[in-house]
Amino acid sequence: MKIHEHQALTLLDEAGVPNAGGQVAFTPEEAAAAARALGGDRFVVKAQIHAGGRGKAGGVRLAEGEAGVREAAQALLGATLVTPQTGPNGKVVHRLLVAPALSIAREYYLSLLLDSENACLVFMASTEGGTEIEEVAKQTPEKILRQAVDPIIGLRDFQISNLAAGLDLKGEARKDFFAVVRGLYRLFLEKDCSLIELNPLVLTDEGRLLALDVKINFDDNALMRHKELAALRDELEEDPREVEAAKSKLSYIPLDGTIGCMVNGAGLAMATMDIIKAFGGEPANFLDVGGGASAEKVAAAFSILLADQKVRGILVNIFGGIMRCDVLAEGILEAAKAVSLEVPLVVRMKGTNAEKGAEILRTSGLPIHYEPDLGRAVHTIVSLTKEGA
Repeated sequence: MKIHEHQALTLLDEAGVPNAGGQVAFTPEEAAAAARALGGDRFVVKAQIHAGGRGKAGGVRLAEGEAGVREAAQALLGATLVTPQTGPNGKVVHRLLVAPALSIAREYYLSLLLDSENACLVFMASTEGGTEIEEVAKQTPEKILRQAVDPIIGLRDFQISNLAAGLDLKGEARKDFFAVVRGLYRLFLEKDCSLIELNPLVLTDEGRLLALDVKINFDDNALMRHKELAALRDELEEDPREVEAAKSKLSYIPLDGTIGCMVNGAGLAMATMDIIKAFGGEPANFLDVGGGASAEKVAAAFSILLADQKVRGILVNIFGGIMRCDVLAEGILEAAKAVSLEVPLVVRMKGTNAEKGAEILRTSGLPIHYEPDLGRAVHTIVSLTKEGA
């Protein structure tokens, strides 16, 4: 799960990580009031969306005084920002962060993330802050410092010193860096994060180190331990289909293809998508209904697939272990009756009560292609969804 920058700054405050601060605003009037409360003459007005690259897209603006902040807010609120991370449709700006403008001497990059391959956490740091770290990794990988943290031993001072030396931090900035790193590490563990990224982490003209921009992602599977974090979720920033799927406890990820997939089990879902591509088709999604899905859950999954305008056909591939195939069939019929079925539907079922489920589909009177063989099922749906079919 992702949260907004202004929410992440609050968590940094709680963790004792020095940062630039600021206030959230949902209207131009609130933005002007935030400037008044913060004091000073120069401000930064930042669009709050779940995507990077806001600055290049015009989503970060300098403003002079309350009038300038109000003007910037009027221009940004309701605007659509298109960045490399939003896709071509972009994201609409619904809220802003108003922060004081700082005099910056140097920008750095610092992040903490999970290294699943080596089963540890790793700090990444660079003197090339404020730029896309992916480009730095591609063009000048030697400028990225890495410090792995053993999950048993934990973070040690010498590891922080190694990073500080690599960034050439001295004096008060070095002390601030220790506070930043310790705070990030504590926050990561306590809140079950999957990523914390400070870009940039800035050195001010006064010689102090502050987090100027922050991104925090959380492990969805751990949110049941953090009700306060789950409450920060902004559904306006997410694909409506993913939001609807989450409500029904479905694992759903939209893709760019034309064949909707409904499968039980993540491994089987991945294999199904691979087979579709091998037969010349393109999957429109990843959708795992789980091992013990009810008819209602299957119907909800089916409705989500049919709501995708790109979908020209649907393949259902179920292996009935815990899930009963007759329950699946009832769910498919329930959804097909509730939503006008105007695209081809191919169903492949194996396992518990497969024959009973097949009989339910055969006698339904609906245009459903039942095929117990996976290869034939995939061949059928690919053929039915080709141009002009």
